[in-house]
Amino acid sequence: MTAKELKAKAPAELREQLVALKKEAFNLRFQQATGQLENTARMRAVRKEVARIMTVLNQQAAEAAN
Repeated sequence: MTAKELKAKAPAELREQLVALKKEAFNLRFQQATGQLENTARMRAVRKEVARIMTVLNQQAAEAAN
């Protein structure tokens, strides 16, 4: 999902998506530790999506503060 698409969403939706991605990241780390992870690139993609959402949330919070 692009940053432009994320900016159009409400903060509550972003937080829900963030929770889901963090759960997925945990599961991927667990799979990697047990040797079951097949798609290692997904770990990096999830980390980047989490960072994108956090950036948009912080930008929205800064705009609301002004």
